[in-house]
Amino acid sequence: MSTATIASKNYKKLSLQVALNGLSFCVFDTLNGNVLDIQEVKFNYTQSLEDQLWRTFVDFSWLTKFYDEVVVLHDNNFSTFVPKPLFDEHYLGSYLQYNTKVFESDFFAYDEMSTYDMNNVHVPFVNVNNFLIDQFGTFDYKNVNTVLVSRLLELSKNKEEKQVYIHLQETHFEIVIAHNLKLLLYNSFEYKTPEDFVYYLLFTLEQLQLNPETVSVFMLGKISENDPCFEIAYRYIRNISLLDVSALATNYSLSQAEALQYYILLNS
Repeated sequence: MSTATIASKNYKKLSLQVALNGLSFCVFDTLNGNVLDIQEVKFNYTQSLEDQLWRTFVDFSWLTKFYDEVVVLHDNNFSTFVPKPLFDEHYLGSYLQYNTKVFESDFFAYDEMSTYDMNNVHVPFVNVNNFLIDQFGTFDYKNVNTVLVSRLLELSKNKEEKQVYIHLQETHFEIVIAHNLKLLLYNSFEYKTPEDFVYYLLFTLEQLQLNPETVSVFMLGKISENDPCFEIAYRYIRNISLLDVSALATNYSLSQAEALQYYILLNS
């Protein structure tokens, strides 16, 4: 929502990250730069997505308040990054057909990433947008990976070596490889065991001819040094660590674990 006058602003911003298996949200006080609330809600597969969204809005009063700005992040891997010189907005579906199953009836969108001379073509959850229009009227929406990749590319600025970033979630992870503001690779893998995870990671490094003995790998998301995925990766990769989010945590008075888990929301 946007307001016409300064007098009517309430200096609150809501960021929502919606996936099929759950929702996270963050409420920002934009005047003081604080986080007022941050929550994660799990969904189950026995009810429709719309029913569970409705229940979440009933359970959390923050979601029914007025905001100057609402940002919705669609958390799925139905997306692909397209360099601007190769981009034509009349053929959005054709960019996605190589890495996901698309249908003529799908609704396609794209997020401009002009700083990096590319666009992220994606399939948003139309039913989620329809539900949220009834709640908020207008809002901005984008694919979650637009925020993730933009922020990680920013971190790679002036770094001589290639940087590998892994955003770990419960059933899948995203891998971003960057070199001084250039995106070398983005991919998403589903995994069930730590062994699955490290196999995909090492395979990706091999494909890009990156040496596990020398390359820098940073992990973020739902991760700690005690996580089995971190522990197994640590066995094979010499320079692996959790992403330094101390400034983000301090800025919003959060723990390091919260700043890692909600990294995308906090940067939205």
